[in-house]
Amino acid sequence: MNDPAPSSRVADLLNARLIVSCQAPPGDPLRDTGTLVRLARAAAAGGAAGIRANEPEVIAAISAAVDLPLIGLWKDGDTGVYITPTVRHALAVAEAGAHVVAADATARPRPDGGTFAGIVAAVHAAGALVMADVATFDEGVAAAAAGADFVSTTLSGYVPGSPRQVGPDLDLVCALSATLAVPVVAEGRISTPEEAALALARGAHSVVVGTAITAPTALTSRFVTALPRT
Repeated sequence: MNDPAPSSRVADLLNARLIVSCQAPPGDPLRDTGTLVRLARAAAAGGAAGIRANEPEVIAAISAAVDLPLIGLWKDGDTGVYITPTVRHALAVAEAGAHVVAADATARPRPDGGTFAGIVAAVHAAGALVMADVATFDEGVAAAAAGADFVSTTLSGYVPGSPRQVGPDLDLVCALSATLAVPVVAEGRISTPEEAALALARGAHSVVVGTAITAPTALTSRFVTALPRT
């Protein structure tokens, strides 16, 4: 589905399905456009309904290679608001081929002094949809009121004021799903198929999984850490 699609069509394609996040942090051996495209193709072959990807170059390459709804973002920095922080970043993501632009919608100040509502307006004018990455219930409600087409729990546990926990914030998923008219996406620390299924049972429209599928460096580290030292 490389052509732009209305929110209802994208939502239907993702309903009760898995979105695979194909990203790699700076310095990781997988942080290579060709490698990330192959990860996306492998996820599609395994039955993923959508892909989440970072940076315009990677988004454009995956868009050309995989015919699935593509959620794009642009991480710029690693502190404060860094997930698609400005209109400039958001438009670059949309122009690269993302059907949905994911952006930080927390209450924190943006680096250019802009607003999440401004990003929504610009992305909609460009013909794409917006996914709000939030950390709290109030942020999710505010993001939907600002025009977000999807609300995701991506940042819960990573922003002050949200609960720090080992697993996914399914209470937030449940609360937002019971309140909002827009689809709520469960994302963040979903480590097993059982947790993904539970997120749907708690009201999530769809589920994003990244590290547990596409991050062998992090997965290897978990095993190494769990083994006894001799």
